[in-house]
Amino acid sequence: MKALVVDDEAPARAKLVRLLGDDGRFEVAGEAADGIAAVSQIEQLRPDLLLLDIQMPGLTGFEVLRAVGATACPKVIFSTAHDRYALEAFDAHAVDYLLKPYDAERFRVALDKACAQLRAGSADASLLEALLARYPGAHGRYLERLVVKCDDGWIPVPLERVRRLSAEGKHVRVFEVGGEHVIRDSLAELEARLDPERFVRVHRGDLVNLRSVVRFDSLFHGDALVELDDGTSVVVSRTHRDAFFTRWRGR
Repeated sequence: MKALVVDDEAPARAKLVRLLGDDGRFEVAGEAADGIAAVSQIEQLRPDLLLLDIQMPGLTGFEVLRAVGATACPKVIFSTAHDRYALEAFDAHAVDYLLKPYDAERFRVALDKACAQLRAGSADASLLEALLARYPGAHGRYLERLVVKCDDGWIPVPLERVRRLSAEGKHVRVFEVGGEHVIRDSLAELEARLDPERFVRVHRGDLVNLRSVVRFDSLFHGDALVELDDGTSVVVSRTHRDAFFTRWRGR
């Protein structure tokens, strides 16, 4: 079975590689020093197990998992110096949570759990989804950025750059200052992780950033039209019109 080691500190990665080698049940398929590299290597290497730090440059560990997607994510053992994420991890039945510093015996217990789950073939994506729903952002209750894929890899997009989010099948199209991207989320799931003071639903298939709205015009049949600061327009359905207008006027 293959393992990927992800930590921004070289000594921590070296320790994990050494402990994996001493155990012998996993082959070290690769290492990554930041979240963006981790997402790329998960896609390329398809590891069975992910040994993942949480606070890292580029993307946090939680953002790495969200970018990969629950159904494509390997088994995860968190390895971190921060204990404040442990409750969310255990509530969602993560394989294990290693709090630095830990010894070889504690590491072996974590690998035992991972091996048992892998051999049993247990792969309940809803457990990981529950984890991500419980802890959506890196530093607070709501997301602060989205992780999107570009031609040259994965990048974080701060939400202040995002003007609009539109449903596109089972995915969401992100309209931001630098262009458009598609992410693997449903609009409803994403809306639950966004600050409602910043992003408001205007239609069954659209959320807009209130700070990007520059004009509001009434239409026939109770609908309305909002103009964004990039010159594009979005229809506000009559179902959402009053709530949107109240929020926009009071921002």
